[in-house]
Amino acid sequence: EVQLQASGGGLEQPGGSQRLSCTASGFSFDDYSIGWFRQAPGKERERVSCISNSDDTRYYANSVKGRFTISRDNAKKTVYLQMNSLKPEDTAVYYCAARYYWRPGSYYCVNSGYDYWGQGTQVTVSS
Repeated sequence: EVQLQASGGGLEQPGGSQRLSCTASGFSFDDYSIGWFRQAPGKERERVSCISNSDDTRYYANSVKGRFTISRDNAKKTVYLQMNSLKPEDTAVYYCAARYYWRPGSYYCVNSGYDYWGQGTQVTVSS
C-alpha cells in the first residue's frame, strides 16, 4: 500500500521552530522528487519547497528562503522541512507530495501532477 505520511505540525510562537517529516512507504522513494506545499484558509495552495530525488538540488519559495530548509534521508524514506523564525503568515496546513522524477540534479516543483499526496499537517504560528 502506498502511503505518504506528514507529521510534526502544531502550535508554535512567532520566532519559534518546527520540523515537519514526510515518510513514504509502498514505492521506490529514491526515484521521486518531493515537494512541500501549504494552504491557508481562504487561500490557494502554494509551493513551499522541493527537493530532487538525488538530494542535490532544492527550491524555496521567496517567502521562506533563509528560514526553511528541506532535506531527505533516502534510507529512512523521509523528507524533512526544518522551519525556523516562524511567522504568523506561515500558518497553514502543510502537505508533502511525491512525483516520479529520476533526473539527478533536477527537481519537480509545480502545483500539480504529483503521483502521491500526504494527508497534511496543521502548523499554527500564534502568540
